[in-house]
This record gives sequence, structure tokens and C-alpha cells, in this order.
Amino acid sequence: MAVIGAGFGGLGAAVRLRRMGVTDFLVLERADAVGGTWRDNTYPGCACDVPSHLYAFSFAPNPAWPRAFSGQPHIRAYLERVADTFGLRPHLRLGAGVTAARWDGAGLRWEIRTSDGGWLTADVLVAATGPLSEPRLPDLPGLDGFPGRVFHSARWDHGHPLRGKRVAVVGTGASAVQFVPEIQREVTELTVFQRTPPWVIPRADRRLTHLERELHERVPLTRAVRRQLLWHIRELQVGGFAEHPERMRALEQLARWHLRRAVRDADLRRRLTPGYRIGCKRILLSNAWYPTLTRPHVRLIDAGLREVRGSTLVAADGSEAEADVLVFGTGFHVTDSPVTRRIEGSRGRTLAEEWREGMTALRGTTVAGFPNFLTIIGPNTGLGNSSMILIIEAQLAYLGSFLRRLDRLGGGAALVPRPAAVAAWNERLQARLRRSVWNTGGCRSWYLDARGRNTTIWPGTTAEFRDVTRALDPAEYEVVRRG
Repeated sequence: MAVIGAGFGGLGAAVRLRRMGVTDFLVLERADAVGGTWRDNTYPGCACDVPSHLYAFSFAPNPAWPRAFSGQPHIRAYLERVADTFGLRPHLRLGAGVTAARWDGAGLRWEIRTSDGGWLTADVLVAATGPLSEPRLPDLPGLDGFPGRVFHSARWDHGHPLRGKRVAVVGTGASAVQFVPEIQREVTELTVFQRTPPWVIPRADRRLTHLERELHERVPLTRAVRRQLLWHIRELQVGGFAEHPERMRALEQLARWHLRRAVRDADLRRRLTPGYRIGCKRILLSNAWYPTLTRPHVRLIDAGLREVRGSTLVAADGSEAEADVLVFGTGFHVTDSPVTRRIEGSRGRTLAEEWREGMTALRGTTVAGFPNFLTIIGPNTGLGNSSMILIIEAQLAYLGSFLRRLDRLGGGAALVPRPAAVAAWNERLQARLRRSVWNTGGCRSWYLDARGRNTTIWPGTTAEFRDVTRALDPAEYEVVRRG
């Protein structure tokens, strides 16, 4: 077996395989360390917006989380410990990104080429690359002629100090809301290009006391209760997002109060007030975002960046700003990840070609035309309000069921989902999503693909997703045999 990626999904898959007694597998990772998103994103202030005790594997609890919402260094350290605790190091091949993978129908196996020049074959291929792994940079006229430093927040240039510089930030999403308040302390001037204002609510973060951590260490039941409480709160919120967007009004009022309290200037407050329903885009958590935008050396341009003329940045509304450093907080290739162009299925088509009309996968995990292939955090498995670790663990259970079914079929067999089963699953999902806030809230978000279809979000609770991925249904699959 081969697993692509050594983030939460890839390491979780490796643990599942080890626990099933499978030892003949490799985790292929393009970087020189594990961690995935939490290795790549090292920008100032990088932290999780899911409570710490819910953002961990159920089989690897961490009683020592230092804060209610943990920062990037602690999450990355947690993943390193998972790799050590569960003996995953011998299965890791670091510096070996997958440059091509092709299904060999005659041999019923995957042929895989890696960036370190290696070739290998695998009976089963698991893609755990995650949706937040490939930064998206806009194609701007004149960007190549910008004389200063340019980088994306997910590839932060720590070797280029910002102190005393004029810095421009493009984007006001989850990353920018965290790093902008941090870098404003160092820079001389800070310009923020905002295409669409986000809804922001208070971040109820605090340092966990020594007594709390000691109690969670000595009495495991207490951390289990804490996790369950956090989980139930988020499960109860799903109805507002997925079925009754009108219920989001109370949360919207909280966000408006948060904005009024921090921003006294009526004009700035108007420019920071979204014109869509809360929840349509990802709801952001910050206590520092609004106060930062009121500081005298910080300027908000409520228009997207249109072009670059030397060191002059020109917005869509004609506003101009001078900058020495340009930082993009413009998100990731979620619905068009480059890795999809490298994986070729049984019909000679890549995943990108198969998904040209929109991403689809049976139960978010297996794809028609791609035998013995599974994806972790695949189409319509994303969450708008809870922990993706819950989704990952559900998909790992499905992986286990998939492998047990293969084992019962004996050697020389592969499983591929029936196109009709994939289509039926996707039709049910899209029908449910039509009334959700993600589809009806009046915004344009990364939840939607280029055609305006929601191919990223799961429209139910995590408990429901766990139920529908508990076991493979043989009726939804075709068995492929040699010859």
C-alpha cells in the first residue's frame, strides 16, 4: 500500500494500517518532515480555530494542550509524537512527493513515480494530501515587476524581516485574520486589500491552567468529558448551517456587536460589515482583527488588488498603495488541487479530467474509474463548524472496511465504486446542500467550485458521517479481477 501525505490524514491512515496488522506500506511525503498543513503554515500567530481537545485523534488524546485553541507549534509537535508513539517512522519516505500515479489494469496495481527518482507499485493507493496544501496565488498584471519580496502566507519567508517595512496584505480570510494583528507591531505601514469582509466573532481562547492539565493527565475521564461536550455543542449547530439558515441570526448579532465594540468609526464599520449571511463563508475567530484595522498606520482598502505597477499596488476601485513587501493570504487550490492532475485511473483519465464537471466521490472516499483508490478529506467531507479530525477518523474506519472486503475477495481483485452509486450519493448531497447557508447565504466562497457547485462541504453532523462510512456496502462496488 501507498499513502500520499504525512499530515493528519496520512498519519491517521498509517496508524489504522498498523492496528490492522498491515506492515507493508509506505507514507510518501514531499517535504522533509511530517505535519502537513501544520508544518507548512508557520506565519506569525498561526493557530487552530477548533478547540484543542477536539482537534486530536480519539486514539491519541493530548492532556497537555497549553491553550483552549492551540497554536501551530503545539499541533505540529503533537503530530511528531503520533509518528513516534505509533512506530510510523520506518514507514515514512520523506522528500518523496508523488509526481505520477497510474493504474495498471493488467497487474491490478498502482504504479507510482516519486520526486526522489523512485518508482514503486502498490495494490491500494490512499491520497491524504488535504485541501489546504497547495497555495493559490492570483494572476496579477505586473506582479513579476514588483521590486520587493512576494510570498504566500503558507510559505512564510522568515528570512525577510518586516520591521520598518511598508507591507501590503492581499486577502482577509482565516490566515490573514491571524497574521495581520501580529505583523502590524513591526511594520511602518500596513495596507490590507479586502475584496469581501468576513464575519468575525470573539475568540474564547485562554491558557489552560496547570490544574486542568494535571487533572486531564491523571483522570482520563475528565478529558473525555471535555471532548464530548465540545463535540455536542458543534453537532447542535449543524442544523442552522445546513437546514435552517435563519437560525444564524443570533450568531450574526454577536458578530455585529463584536464589530461595534471594537470599531467606533462608522465608515470603517460599514466597510467591515459583510453583505451576506453569516456562515456562508467560514466564520473567523479573533479578538485582535478589528482593533488592528483601527490603528493609524493600518489602512483598509475594501477592494481586491487589480494590478501591480512597480512598487505601486492598484486596487479594483482605483485606490493605490506603496509597498516594500507583498503578502498573499489568498487561500488554496481546494477544488482544483494540482495533485489531481498526477493520478490516472483505469480509463486513462486523470482525477482532474474525471472531476472537470465537479468533484464527486462515493461517501467522500472512493472515485468511479479509480480502482483500489481512496481519498482522505475528499469531495463533500469538509466542515464549516467542527473538527476535521472527526471526519478523518470516520474515513479511516471506511478504509479498514474496504481493506477487509478486499482481503475476503482473495488475491488478484480490486474494488471500484459503481458510477451509478457515486451519482446517487452526489445527487442526495447536492439536494441537501441547496437549502444550506453555504449555498443560499449570498456569498462567493472557496466552498464552491468554478461552476458554483458546493463540492467541499458535508451537509450533516459528524455522527451521521460516521454512520454512513462505518462499513462498505458491497452493492455499491464492482469487483475487478485480472483478465
